Amino acid sequence: MSVLELQQVSKVYGAGPAEVHALRDASLTVEAGAMVAVMGPSGSGKSTLLTIAGSLEKPTSGEVLIEGAPLSAMSRGAQARLRRRTIGYVFQDFNLLPGLTAAENVALPLELDGVPARKARAAGIRALEGLGLAARASSFPDQLSGGERQRVAIARAVAGERHLLLADEPSGALDSANGEAVMQLIRDACTRGVAAVLVTHDAQLASWADRVLLVRDGQVTDRGAQAGPQARLAMEQGR
Repeated sequence: MSVLELQQVSKVYGAGPAEVHALRDASLTVEAGAMVAVMGPSGSGKSTLLTIAGSLEKPTSGEVLIEGAPLSAMSRGAQARLRRRTIGYVFQDFNLLPGLTAAENVALPLELDGVPARKARAAGIRALEGLGLAARASSFPDQLSGGERQRVAIARAVAGERHLLLADEPSGALDSANGEAVMQLIRDACTRGVAAVLVTHDAQLASWADRVLLVRDGQVTDRGAQAGPQARLAMEQGR
Protein backbone atom coordinates (compact mmCIF):
# COMPACT_ATOMS: atom_id res chain seq x y z
CA MET A 1 0.00 0.00 0.00
CA SER A 2 1.22 3.50 -0.81
CA VAL A 3 1.69 5.52 2.38
CA LEU A 4 3.10 8.67 0.77
CA GLU A 5 2.67 9.94 -2.79
CA LEU A 6 3.83 13.21 -4.30
CA GLN A 7 2.32 13.99 -7.70
CA GLN A 8 4.13 16.62 -9.79
CA VAL A 9 4.80 18.78 -6.73
CA SER A 10 6.42 22.19 -7.23
CA LYS A 11 7.27 24.87 -4.69
CA VAL A 12 8.11 28.46 -5.61
CA TYR A 13 9.21 31.12 -3.13
CA GLY A 14 9.13 34.81 -3.92
CA ALA A 15 8.20 36.44 -7.22
CA GLY A 16 9.84 38.19 -10.14
CA PRO A 17 13.62 38.48 -9.94
CA ALA A 18 13.56 37.00 -6.42
CA GLU A 19 11.63 33.89 -7.49
CA VAL A 20 13.17 30.62 -6.32
CA HIS A 21 12.01 27.18 -7.49
CA ALA A 22 12.68 24.95 -4.49
CA LEU A 23 10.98 21.94 -6.13
CA ARG A 24 10.13 21.31 -9.78
CA ASP A 25 7.46 18.71 -10.61
CA ALA A 26 8.69 16.25 -7.98
CA SER A 27 6.98 12.86 -7.94
CA LEU A 28 7.52 10.14 -5.38
CA THR A 29 5.75 7.06 -4.06
CA VAL A 30 6.73 5.34 -0.81
CA GLU A 31 5.15 2.03 0.08
CA ALA A 32 4.50 0.67 3.56
CA GLY A 33 7.69 -0.85 4.98
CA ALA A 34 10.01 1.01 2.60
CA MET A 35 12.87 3.34 3.52
CA VAL A 36 13.80 6.06 1.04
CA ALA A 37 16.93 8.19 1.45
CA VAL A 38 17.10 11.67 -0.06
CA MET A 39 20.53 13.07 -0.94
CA GLY A 40 21.78 16.18 -2.68
CA PRO A 41 23.70 19.44 -2.22
CA SER A 42 22.72 22.04 0.36
CA GLY A 43 19.86 24.19 -0.92
CA SER A 44 18.77 21.61 -3.48
CA GLY A 45 15.24 21.24 -2.07
CA LYS A 46 15.60 18.19 0.17
CA SER A 47 14.14 19.75 3.32
CA THR A 48 11.35 21.42 1.34
CA LEU A 49 10.37 18.00 0.02
CA LEU A 50 10.10 16.71 3.59
CA THR A 51 8.05 19.61 4.94
CA ILE A 52 5.61 19.38 2.04
CA ALA A 53 5.36 15.59 2.41
CA GLY A 54 4.48 16.07 6.08
CA SER A 55 1.83 18.78 5.47
CA LEU A 56 3.95 21.39 7.26
CA GLU A 57 4.05 23.44 4.06
CA LYS A 58 1.76 23.67 1.03
CA PRO A 59 3.04 23.07 -2.48
CA THR A 60 2.63 25.77 -5.10
CA SER A 61 1.25 23.11 -7.43
CA GLY A 62 0.79 19.37 -7.45
CA GLU A 63 -0.74 17.04 -4.89
CA VAL A 64 0.37 15.12 -1.79
CA LEU A 65 -1.49 11.99 -0.70
CA ILE A 66 -1.10 10.24 2.64
CA GLU A 67 -2.49 6.71 2.58
CA GLY A 68 -4.49 7.69 -0.49
CA ALA A 69 -6.03 10.83 1.02
CA PRO A 70 -5.17 14.14 -0.71
CA LEU A 71 -3.92 16.80 1.69
CA SER A 72 -5.54 19.55 -0.38
CA ALA A 73 -8.97 18.17 0.52
CA MET A 74 -8.29 18.21 4.28
CA SER A 75 -9.09 21.02 6.68
CA ARG A 76 -6.32 22.43 8.87
CA GLY A 77 -7.74 20.46 11.80
CA ALA A 78 -7.74 17.23 9.81
CA GLN A 79 -4.16 17.82 8.76
CA ALA A 80 -3.16 18.45 12.41
CA ARG A 81 -4.77 15.15 13.44
CA LEU A 82 -2.96 13.42 10.59
CA ARG A 83 0.37 14.79 11.80
CA ARG A 84 -0.28 13.62 15.37
CA ARG A 85 -1.54 10.16 14.50
CA THR A 86 0.18 9.13 11.30
CA ILE A 87 3.44 11.05 10.84
CA GLY A 88 6.56 11.06 12.99
CA TYR A 89 9.08 13.86 12.46
CA VAL A 90 12.76 14.20 13.27
CA PHE A 91 13.93 17.79 12.86
CA GLN A 92 17.52 19.03 12.69
CA ASP A 93 16.94 21.27 15.72
CA PHE A 94 15.27 18.47 17.75
CA ASN A 95 12.20 20.58 18.83
CA LEU A 96 12.15 19.14 22.36
CA LEU A 97 10.15 20.97 25.02
CA PRO A 98 12.60 22.17 27.70
CA GLY A 99 10.14 21.80 30.59
CA LEU A 100 9.50 18.11 29.94
CA THR A 101 11.73 15.13 30.65
CA ALA A 102 12.96 12.90 27.86
CA ALA A 103 10.20 10.37 28.54
CA GLU A 104 7.55 13.10 28.70
CA ASN A 105 8.74 14.58 25.40
CA VAL A 106 8.43 11.19 23.72
CA ALA A 107 5.03 10.47 25.26
CA LEU A 108 3.46 13.90 24.67
CA PRO A 109 2.29 13.41 21.04
CA LEU A 110 0.62 10.15 22.05
CA GLU A 111 -1.14 11.79 24.98
CA LEU A 112 -2.32 14.67 22.78
CA ASP A 113 -3.94 12.07 20.56
CA GLY A 114 -5.85 10.54 23.46
CA VAL A 115 -3.55 7.70 24.54
CA PRO A 116 -3.78 7.25 28.36
CA ALA A 117 -0.79 8.78 30.14
CA ARG A 118 0.49 5.48 31.56
CA LYS A 119 0.30 3.71 28.20
CA ALA A 120 1.91 6.67 26.42
CA ARG A 121 4.76 6.78 28.94
CA ALA A 122 5.35 3.02 28.59
CA ALA A 123 5.59 3.42 24.80
CA GLY A 124 8.00 6.31 25.31
CA ILE A 125 10.22 4.30 27.64
CA ARG A 126 10.34 1.41 25.15
CA ALA A 127 11.41 3.77 22.37
CA LEU A 128 14.11 5.29 24.61
CA GLU A 129 15.33 1.83 25.58
CA GLY A 130 15.72 0.99 21.89
CA LEU A 131 18.20 3.87 21.61
CA GLY A 132 20.09 3.16 24.81
CA LEU A 133 18.50 6.06 26.72
CA ALA A 134 16.48 4.31 29.40
CA ALA A 135 18.75 5.76 32.11
CA ARG A 136 18.10 9.29 30.80
CA ALA A 137 14.31 9.05 30.72
CA SER A 138 13.92 11.45 33.68
CA SER A 139 16.46 13.99 32.40
CA PHE A 140 15.47 17.33 30.91
CA PRO A 141 16.76 18.39 27.47
CA ASP A 142 19.32 20.83 28.91
CA GLN A 143 20.80 17.94 30.91
CA LEU A 144 21.39 15.90 27.74
CA SER A 145 24.19 16.05 25.20
CA GLY A 146 23.43 16.96 21.60
CA GLY A 147 23.57 13.32 20.58
CA GLU A 148 21.23 12.32 23.39
CA ARG A 149 18.73 15.01 22.43
CA GLN A 150 18.84 13.75 18.85
CA ARG A 151 18.07 10.22 20.00
CA VAL A 152 15.17 11.47 22.15
CA ALA A 153 13.75 13.25 19.10
CA ILE A 154 14.00 10.02 17.10
CA ALA A 155 12.37 8.02 19.89
CA ARG A 156 9.47 10.51 19.88
CA ALA A 157 9.06 10.05 16.12
CA VAL A 158 8.90 6.25 16.19
CA ALA A 159 6.85 5.78 19.38
CA GLY A 160 3.25 4.69 18.94
CA GLU A 161 1.58 3.47 15.77
CA ARG A 162 2.63 6.05 13.18
CA HIS A 163 2.71 4.97 9.56
CA LEU A 164 5.11 7.54 8.08
CA LEU A 165 8.47 8.72 9.42
CA LEU A 166 10.11 11.86 8.01
CA ALA A 167 13.65 12.56 9.20
CA ASP A 168 15.93 15.48 8.33
CA GLU A 169 19.56 14.45 8.98
CA PRO A 170 18.58 12.00 11.77
CA SER A 171 22.23 11.16 12.51
CA GLY A 172 23.59 14.69 12.22
CA ALA A 173 24.58 15.07 15.90
CA LEU A 174 25.67 11.46 16.42
CA ASP A 175 28.91 9.53 16.20
CA SER A 176 29.12 6.61 13.78
CA ALA A 177 28.08 3.95 16.32
CA ASN A 178 24.99 5.86 17.46
CA GLY A 179 24.22 6.78 13.85
CA GLU A 180 24.09 3.11 12.98
CA ALA A 181 21.86 2.46 16.02
CA VAL A 182 19.45 5.14 14.81
CA MET A 183 19.31 3.62 11.34
CA GLN A 184 18.65 0.22 12.89
CA LEU A 185 15.72 1.70 14.85
CA ILE A 186 14.30 3.24 11.67
CA ARG A 187 14.81 -0.05 9.83
CA ASP A 188 12.99 -1.88 12.65
CA ALA A 189 10.09 0.55 12.27
CA CYS A 190 10.00 -0.19 8.55
CA THR A 191 9.90 -3.91 9.33
CA ARG A 192 6.70 -3.16 11.27
CA GLY A 193 5.24 -1.52 8.15
CA VAL A 194 6.26 2.11 8.66
CA ALA A 195 7.25 4.05 5.54
CA ALA A 196 10.34 6.23 6.09
CA VAL A 197 11.82 9.13 4.14
CA LEU A 198 15.09 10.54 5.42
CA VAL A 199 17.44 13.29 4.29
CA THR A 200 21.10 12.50 4.84
CA HIS A 201 24.52 13.58 3.58
CA ASP A 202 26.05 10.30 4.79
CA ALA A 203 26.30 7.74 2.00
CA GLN A 204 27.05 4.95 4.47
CA LEU A 205 23.81 5.59 6.36
CA ALA A 206 21.86 6.07 3.14
CA SER A 207 22.89 2.55 2.12
CA TRP A 208 20.41 1.28 4.72
CA ALA A 209 17.61 2.57 2.47
CA ASP A 210 15.71 0.55 -0.12
CA ARG A 211 15.85 3.43 -2.61
CA VAL A 212 17.82 6.63 -3.00
CA LEU A 213 16.57 9.91 -4.43
CA LEU A 214 18.95 12.58 -5.66
CA VAL A 215 17.72 16.20 -5.53
CA ARG A 216 19.49 18.90 -7.53
CA ASP A 217 18.10 22.36 -8.24
CA GLY A 218 14.67 21.24 -7.12
CA GLN A 219 14.54 18.28 -9.47
CA VAL A 220 14.22 14.74 -8.11
CA THR A 221 15.93 11.75 -9.69
CA ASP A 222 15.11 8.27 -8.42
CA ARG A 223 18.28 6.18 -8.31
CA GLY A 224 16.19 3.08 -7.63
CA ALA A 225 17.05 0.16 -5.38
CA GLN A 226 20.37 0.33 -3.54
CA ALA A 227 22.16 -2.27 -1.46
CA GLY A 228 25.62 -2.95 -0.14
CA PRO A 229 29.07 -1.52 -0.95
CA GLN A 230 28.27 -0.81 -4.61
CA ALA A 231 25.34 1.35 -3.51
CA ARG A 232 27.57 3.33 -1.17
CA LEU A 233 30.04 3.97 -3.99
CA ALA A 234 27.27 5.04 -6.36
CA MET A 235 25.84 7.43 -3.79
CA GLU A 236 29.23 8.95 -3.10
CA GLN A 237 29.64 9.62 -6.81
CA GLY A 238 26.18 11.20 -6.98
CA ARG A 239 26.66 13.62 -4.10
